[in-house]
Amino acid sequence: MPNNMKFNDNSYEWLSNINSLFFEDKSILLVGAGSMARQYAIALSKMKIKDVTIISQSQDKANHLGKEFNFQSMGGGIENNISGFKKMDLVIIVTPVNFLLKAANFAIKSGQDNIMIEKPGSLNYKELISFSDKLQNQNVKVAYNRLYYTNFHKLKELVLKDGGITSCRYTFTERVHTFDFDKADADTYFRCGIGNSLHVISMVHELIGMPKEISAYQFGKFEWHPSGSIFVGSGITKNDIPFSYHADWNSSGGWGIEVMTKENAYRLIPLEELLVCPKGKSDWKQIPFKTTFEDVKRGVAEEIALMLSPKYNENEMISLEKAASFNKLAEKIFGYDSN
Repeated sequence: MPNNMKFNDNSYEWLSNINSLFFEDKSILLVGAGSMARQYAIALSKMKIKDVTIISQSQDKANHLGKEFNFQSMGGGIENNISGFKKMDLVIIVTPVNFLLKAANFAIKSGQDNIMIEKPGSLNYKELISFSDKLQNQNVKVAYNRLYYTNFHKLKELVLKDGGITSCRYTFTERVHTFDFDKADADTYFRCGIGNSLHVISMVHELIGMPKEISAYQFGKFEWHPSGSIFVGSGITKNDIPFSYHADWNSSGGWGIEVMTKENAYRLIPLEELLVCPKGKSDWKQIPFKTTFEDVKRGVAEEIALMLSPKYNENEMISLEKAASFNKLAEKIFGYDSN
């Protein structure tokens, strides 16, 4: 792939060929050593980036992850270590959600200026906006990895050829019976729609635009999620595309997106696949698409590649302001109090 290919010219081709780009001379600071941090470590290793340092509160966890990938490791947390670092090409922050912005602030104060924090950045949109207002020349983005699935960008390409999306429906049913309530603090589950369901909601509204009108209804509740357990609604986007959604956390199912054009209906069900049903037909067929690293969590290497490609990441990665708009939409859908 030519190194000068513009992302906007063909985002699908760019993302599906990142393994042809050179990142081996880059330096990375990975803050966190949990399961998602390991996914980043896998991606960095596949991208042949060797200058990686892992920082965790736990020395044992940092050492374990560092040893697995032959990366440097440090315990004691970012607040006690960051001042001694050179300027890194990228700082990736993968901590519990309530520490994401704090860790980013430590990184900025130490002179780091290219930072990616895990989604959703914060459970409250006001915190994201407040943090953004304090930035000067730093580039801070929020890592919504599903927005960089190659099948998602293949879908963007196909609907454009069809003349655009005419309508959309989606579901974000959560498999709550699988939740490990010891894994995160109560606030994360209290606002699970932001911590988890935004994976789907962000994909949908990157496709069709943000709502200009929306009617949102909540029914039922869980002790850990009192705002509701069933969510239905509909609206119209700023691009004049009507949409509807339905999610029943009491029942079975999962995540899924369906968009219609004048020529075809398309499905991301599951989100990692792409299916089409042509007009006048009733059967769904798989659409082939390219990926880069089959054994890397989808979208993670792609995000890293964008963050290490300054010509692209300023406009293509999710800004704090855009992440705040996702959170604000989720508050409407799930009936959360903004305060």
